[in-house]
Amino acid sequence: MTSDNLNPETLTPQPMVPETAPRPTEQRSRQRRLPGWRLWVPLAIQSVLIVAVPAQDAVTYATGTSVTLQTAPVDPYDFMRGYYQTLSYDISQPNTLRTLPGGEAIFANSGYWNPRSFYVVLESPQTPASPPEPWRPVRISVEKPTDLSPQQVALKGEYTGVGGITYGLERYYMPAARRQDVNADINQTQWQDQTAFVVDIKVDGRGNAVPVGLWVRDRNYRF
Repeated sequence: MTSDNLNPETLTPQPMVPETAPRPTEQRSRQRRLPGWRLWVPLAIQSVLIVAVPAQDAVTYATGTSVTLQTAPVDPYDFMRGYYQTLSYDISQPNTLRTLPGGEAIFANSGYWNPRSFYVVLESPQTPASPPEPWRPVRISVEKPTDLSPQQVALKGEYTGVGGITYGLERYYMPAARRQDVNADINQTQWQDQTAFVVDIKVDGRGNAVPVGLWVRDRNYRF
């Protein structure tokens, strides 16, 4: 065979593919592979948030000031939400807080959705007693008060509008072994003498609080 009979296309040099060049499937695999930090950073943040809330409650429990709150009538049973007690307090009523100094500025527009934080200043009774007497609300402040007397604490609350006020103290869990007896005791007592049902809490320097126990007449139940 002579060179005149050769097809010129067969003489065109073909591009060389380096042996180290990634194949198309390898390129797609590398594009889908995410850096490890994108996985563990969100997990770390979630873990910190989960641990931070119980840790804050533990600090408040250990270092907070003991305060007693007067309850408002509640339903001792809430089967739709599990086995816990739903609590309400006299300071959970907008009409009660509106009459205090500083209250009108926060609770004037109770019919509108206007969430805001506030502090209710509570003052201790003149003399200690057992069962303890509830602390008395004396004024409301938008900012955290800095002029508290030794007999006062500032409890942080949130006004959610349309009459809703929360302090993070609206529920507690009771061991199953005592749940039925405690609920029956509360249910019977609160309709006979509402003042005989009070709740002990701890309030820290930032206004955060945790419930620690309750009194039904002279009987004390710890959480």
